[in-house]
Amino acid sequence: MSEPTTTRSELVDLDAAQTSELDRRHVFHSWSAQASLAPMVITKAQGSHVWDGEGHRLLDFTSQLVFTNLGHQHPRVVSAVQEQAAHLCTVAPQHANAARSEAARLVASHTPEGLDKVFFTNGGADANEHAVRMARLHTGRPKVLSTYRSYHGGTQLAINLTGDPRRWPNDQAATGTVHFFGPYLYRSAFHATSQEEEGERALEHLAQVIALEGPGTIAAIVLESIPGTAGIMVPPPGYLSGVRALCDRHGILLVLDEVMAGFGRAGRWFACELDGVVPDLLTFAKGVNSGYVPLGGVAISAEVAATFDERPYPGGLTYSGHPLACAAAVATIRTMEDDRVVEHAAALGEEVFAPGLEALRAEHAWIGEVRGTGAFWAVELVADRATREPLAPYVGTSPQLTSVVAACKRRGLLPLAAGNRIHLVPPLTTSADEVREAIGILGEALGEVAATA
Repeated sequence: MSEPTTTRSELVDLDAAQTSELDRRHVFHSWSAQASLAPMVITKAQGSHVWDGEGHRLLDFTSQLVFTNLGHQHPRVVSAVQEQAAHLCTVAPQHANAARSEAARLVASHTPEGLDKVFFTNGGADANEHAVRMARLHTGRPKVLSTYRSYHGGTQLAINLTGDPRRWPNDQAATGTVHFFGPYLYRSAFHATSQEEEGERALEHLAQVIALEGPGTIAAIVLESIPGTAGIMVPPPGYLSGVRALCDRHGILLVLDEVMAGFGRAGRWFACELDGVVPDLLTFAKGVNSGYVPLGGVAISAEVAATFDERPYPGGLTYSGHPLACAAAVATIRTMEDDRVVEHAAALGEEVFAPGLEALRAEHAWIGEVRGTGAFWAVELVADRATREPLAPYVGTSPQLTSVVAACKRRGLLPLAAGNRIHLVPPLTTSADEVREAIGILGEALGEVAATA
């Protein structure tokens, strides 16, 4: 019997209209009321651009869901997946394989010192689920603290860790999660007037929450190193190290969620480097392989890993460390090293995003604040700068924000709208000229909509 071969006729080849019609007939979309959906069809992508169903090319400043860190169709990553598929397409996780072993080595070579063991998952939500499970088993404590303005995933525990409104319909108050306020100077919960005050008062608040909840009941504090979907709020200097000190004082594990901020997005391999903090557990996904094949994981400290030296870890996934995903991770990390992608992202933040967005803020009254680092930026839109009234509500959108997004698309920019903000989160390989083009388009869109409001 001859070996089977794959021909082009076995691959899906639909036009945009057929794609859209079948989507609406058969696909159930996440986070959406289904009846009114009209998803944009993407027919192809390359580098920093995508093409919609009508043939329009758009600068992708969403990185889809902030994961295409090397851009679309990177030849080195595509080739790695193809070569791995031809060699060893899949294998059960109880067996060692070269792609997973090398991916784990490369991840550990960039995580903070001491996080040398890697447990692979299929994405960020299950990475956070397993990190919390490890923390609870290691400490023997039930509770987990996380911030209100946060997102940690859509599975049951992860969505309860999450602080944003997507938690509400899923919150049965039975997962042992407790929320507190993180630092956010622009809308300070602590009446702070400087980043220093905000950081200090946020730490005082957290210390009170720990004391009132009972330190001996708390297994872990879970934080996004930089909250992403919630608004890209870079913590004040010293905040993360202050949380680390509180954890050490009370025997609480620190879990840092680097799913969105990690692998170069913040201009560092991991955003916790900005404050020199080493967590007990670090979760990752998205940028580890530019999202080409689903992959996430937990980087584990030696102390936590030792808990399971003689005691079996009660958890696993059928596709943990899938060879195709790990091959994509190996190619992604090596490319980032060889092409100095992290350094490029840092330069984009310092030299292009920061001055360009600040100039945009000075020009447009709807922009209350711009903030970010690396290729990770938020433009906060307000109806009134004096009162800081958001241009869109905390839950939902507004006609003005919808119009701004539409005006951007007409001009060739795909932005990421979140609450009353526009997030600009392009591939880390995006050029300085492409960033300037995107900022210019956003400025034109704001001017057009504001003039008719």
